[in-house]
Amino acid sequence: MNIWSEEFGAATDEPILLIMGSMSQGILWPDEFVGRLVAGGRRVIRYDHRDTGRSDTVDFAAEPYTWDDIKDDVYRVLDAHGLESAHLVCHSAGGLLGQFVAVERPERVRSLTVIGSSPLGGGEGQVIMRALMGQPQPEGSLPEPAPEFVAFYRTLMAAPPPEDRRARIDGMIAEQRLLHGTGLPFDEDAARLLQERIYDRARDLSAVTNHRLAAMAKPDFEPVGVLHQVKAPTLVIEGSHEPAKPGHSAMIAEQIPGARLMIVAGMGHTLPPEVHEELAAAVLAHTAR
Repeated sequence: MNIWSEEFGAATDEPILLIMGSMSQGILWPDEFVGRLVAGGRRVIRYDHRDTGRSDTVDFAAEPYTWDDIKDDVYRVLDAHGLESAHLVCHSAGGLLGQFVAVERPERVRSLTVIGSSPLGGGEGQVIMRALMGQPQPEGSLPEPAPEFVAFYRTLMAAPPPEDRRARIDGMIAEQRLLHGTGLPFDEDAARLLQERIYDRARDLSAVTNHRLAAMAKPDFEPVGVLHQVKAPTLVIEGSHEPAKPGHSAMIAEQIPGARLMIVAGMGHTLPPEVHEELAAAVLAHTAR
């Protein structure tokens, strides 16, 4: 399994490994945000998960894997860049990976930053699926996604697959608009450029659905009740207009000793230009020696 990655900054600077969410390419970490981290004296690495972007894709029926393997790719990327440890900055499901690594191999995590994620072991996937199916949530479950999130994905699940490049990209833009939230203006032209780049650099765009198969192959991937074991200094960030995982960040911060919660005004579940300066400043402060 070959994992594509790229590195920025000086090899002697404090290393940051950026871990993107499920079914997402590493370039969803915006170039401007990465540049701000590098300008702040950080060695920054981003990578494409398996079955996304330029990383290897597989025939899942012939070569099945689980989210344990996706998590272990974090170690493979660190090893490939000669790093015994790094600061982990994680988004969405990447935050679950970062939390798991911080529990499993604390010596490899200098600090942890989790953006727009859910608490490890909280059953996020089951909450979303019950919401999409219109089923009641058990008492004590994580907060449900926003109603517009549920309506969008219900429609998407019932729709036929797009037939050509333009239709596929239009659908990707619609999804980005939803995840962007309602707190900041949505730049459709910039969104189209990003989604065209994602489409064109993918070895096999349809392979991203293997991440869902990996989750079904081992639905109990996330250990429960372990976040108190996280020893790395932790920063938890959520947008004020988060549509996918509203309120989940506070639950992460409550469970990790000493964790700090930061709310970014206007941000949804994406990383738009308006928040790059604030996010980068927070990460640079959190990852300072």
